[in-house]
Amino acid sequence: MEYLKARIRDIVDFPTKGVVFRDITTLLKDPRGLHIIGWDLSQLYRDKGVTKVVGIESRGFIGGSILAFELGAGFVPARKPGKLPADTVKATYQKEYGTDTIEIHRDAIGPDDIVVLHDDVLATGGTMAAAYELVKQMNPKKIYINFLIEISALGGRANLPADAEVTSLITY
Repeated sequence: MEYLKARIRDIVDFPTKGVVFRDITTLLKDPRGLHIIGWDLSQLYRDKGVTKVVGIESRGFIGGSILAFELGAGFVPARKPGKLPADTVKATYQKEYGTDTIEIHRDAIGPDDIVVLHDDVLATGGTMAAAYELVKQMNPKKIYINFLIEISALGGRANLPADAEVTSLITY
């Protein structure tokens, strides 16, 4: 993980003062780093029968797509309202400064699916908790939660469902 951490750039006071933003673009442009991400993520779920990976807009699309490819699973985008063309289900959740909403196509996940929800960073956990509840409504066999990075000082894990297995590749 030190190889990956060394390629993540810290941006101080972004997007607001007092925040240290973990910029993964410097990691993604490194071919070896990208390969390690795909390999390490897939090893977490290789023998779990995963059929779908849900990536949360927008950086969750990157790791989620890589993970889906490595596992031979389908990829499902969880998007902001109005971005998906067919019938959707949605979840609205509380953020630090208001509410937000995510949507998934209504026919994206079925009762035979085993799903990994993926996002780039676990901070406060609000977006992932909403995504989990949204996918749970679709009655898959199992739901796993995964992050590339977890910022443990923010306590986001405590805001995630107790019945979900949560993994992160990198912890700060």
